[in-house]
Amino acid sequence: MKAAFHTFGCKLNQYETEALASAFTDQGFSLVGSDQPADVYLINTCTVTTKSEQKARRLIRKISRENPEALLVVTGCYAQLNPEQLAVLGENIHVVSQERKASLLELPRMLQQRGIESYKAGGGAIDRREVSIDPFGYRVRRFSYHSRAFLKVQDGCDYGCSYCRVPLARGRSVSIEPEEAVRRAVRLEQSGYREVVLTGVNLTAYRYGDSDLSTLLAGILARTQGLRLRLSSLEPEMINSQLTEVIRDPRVRPHFHLPIQSGSERVLLSMRRRYRAEQVARAVELLRGVKHDPFLAADVIVGFSGETDSDFRASYELVESLGFSKLHVFPFSPRPGTDAEHPRYPVPERIRDERAHELLALSRSLLESYTNRWNGKTVEVVLEVPGKGAPGAWRGLSENYLRVLTRDVPPDASRAGYLIRAMIQQPGDPCCAVFVGTP
Repeated sequence: MKAAFHTFGCKLNQYETEALASAFTDQGFSLVGSDQPADVYLINTCTVTTKSEQKARRLIRKISRENPEALLVVTGCYAQLNPEQLAVLGENIHVVSQERKASLLELPRMLQQRGIESYKAGGGAIDRREVSIDPFGYRVRRFSYHSRAFLKVQDGCDYGCSYCRVPLARGRSVSIEPEEAVRRAVRLEQSGYREVVLTGVNLTAYRYGDSDLSTLLAGILARTQGLRLRLSSLEPEMINSQLTEVIRDPRVRPHFHLPIQSGSERVLLSMRRRYRAEQVARAVELLRGVKHDPFLAADVIVGFSGETDSDFRASYELVESLGFSKLHVFPFSPRPGTDAEHPRYPVPERIRDERAHELLALSRSLLESYTNRWNGKTVEVVLEVPGKGAPGAWRGLSENYLRVLTRDVPPDASRAGYLIRAMIQQPGDPCCAVFVGTP
């Protein structure tokens, strides 16, 4: 039988999809693209923005219409909060909530034993089974959609930001036991993975007993040999000297993502963010103090309730003055169930979109400046897929998060997930580089 997967949203969702795909392949399913005929489709949804929900509905409706005999399972954060909006999109749709998503690890075994028609006739009985649901029960034998491995160490969030719907779907913050996280990292290295991305809804909220993110990182580094570690999003106020001293290790990738959201003190307060602009600047200073010219990405929300021109200029000037490498710009859309659902002082869409375009233009300029600084320098690259046009050409991701097309990769290093060293010879997207060796 054939199974197809599609993921919307964050790296945590991507990791959970990988675990579900691994469970299917372990039971003899073959994986195909979500645009191809399959017996089972699994769509992992996101609820961060209105646009992500719209995209999910369009895809689900299309798959259901074109594959009426297939089993279409929809899960994720959107499925947790608005299952009724998804269930009506097609007769073959079975909605499984985010809190029950881990139960889908049992689905491929059940389908092999009982058949798809039996499962469909039962109305998605697995979602009603009394099974143990462990948010860290996801395990991946072999990643199907990524050349780097992912390791989930945290889930949920206690922050309660006024615009954010994710805590409603994922619940309170929970963390994996540190020794178990270390064991999983060791197994990933033994399986041949050269880089692991640590993921969570709020990674810096990692807490288990006396352990925090810095002690977890130190433990993984001490017990692995050459495994490279990449961190997902880091809250600015949680970046301190204790954490950055561990990050100083050369095996921690010089790439960091900060959800700063705004540079305006007033807007940050309204958003209920736990930091102010000076703490963002301090976080950037600490990271640059332990890594040479790291790639620093930032999330920025534009058009939040009551955002004035001066508020927007504060955001623009903050990201420009700190020299971020790239911006992820989110036009504000009120989310159901949040305190900002009904904006008291809504910003007109035209003005919101103009501000978004201005920040996106700044982002392009910042990225061009950053890539130009790396011309002629050597970086480590994890290979992802063969490049087109020439033997020995591979596309990959550099240690500092640059998309790289590397030429002259020898046959013994030409495989996805392999770690090489390459010299950038032409900045761009991707940067063109030439193979110079292995670490």
